[in-house]
Amino acid sequence: MTGPKVHWWQRLLSFVMEVPLQNVEGEYNPYLQVSLVRNRFQLSTQNAIYSFDDLYLNFSRAFEKVDLPPNDASLLLLGLGLGSIPFILENKFDRKYQITAVEFDEAVISLATTFTFPRLIQKIQVIHADAEIYVQMDRKHYDFLIVDLFLDDVIPPYFESNEGLRNLKKLLNPGGMILINRLYRNASDRQKTGNFYNGTFLSVFHNGYHLDVDGNWILVGKG
Repeated sequence: MTGPKVHWWQRLLSFVMEVPLQNVEGEYNPYLQVSLVRNRFQLSTQNAIYSFDDLYLNFSRAFEKVDLPPNDASLLLLGLGLGSIPFILENKFDRKYQITAVEFDEAVISLATTFTFPRLIQKIQVIHADAEIYVQMDRKHYDFLIVDLFLDDVIPPYFESNEGLRNLKKLLNPGGMILINRLYRNASDRQKTGNFYNGTFLSVFHNGYHLDVDGNWILVGKG
């Protein structure tokens, strides 16, 4: 599979400096930029990196530390970004899942369709929806659930609530696994994530634990 047309000199230059490729104004993100960095496609907002191919290290490091479901398992991905998570699973871990991705910004879906999906073998069902509404309406069950939801660098409040986590847990098959991405960069992030983990998260996922992936925590729970 091949991706979008990028000149050889842009790929070479990207090892020295960030090479902007496309800027768009999203439905919910006023600033979205796709750049080439170290010959990888990076999607960023004003304050956060949403995707970075195989260098989206939060999940690349987390996947190394958990027992990933086998091929053809069902995966619900909340928050698509540029599609780094399916990209990492396929290219670094040789996992191809039945993926349903929920993304509420149509501009993000368009960028993922342009820059990442053409480089994947597996097909992804993308649903343009608000993740909060979707998890309350969805009646399917999944082997694997990944929550990577941010509006810039802010997590939607619903997914920090007991109700939100309980509804996520209901979507898991018995023994299914959930991974939730949380910021852990500065004192404010560490306090918020620590309080959420010790209070809300462990009250729903009693045997849960966290992975420190250098700047973020990935919270791990089982159905």
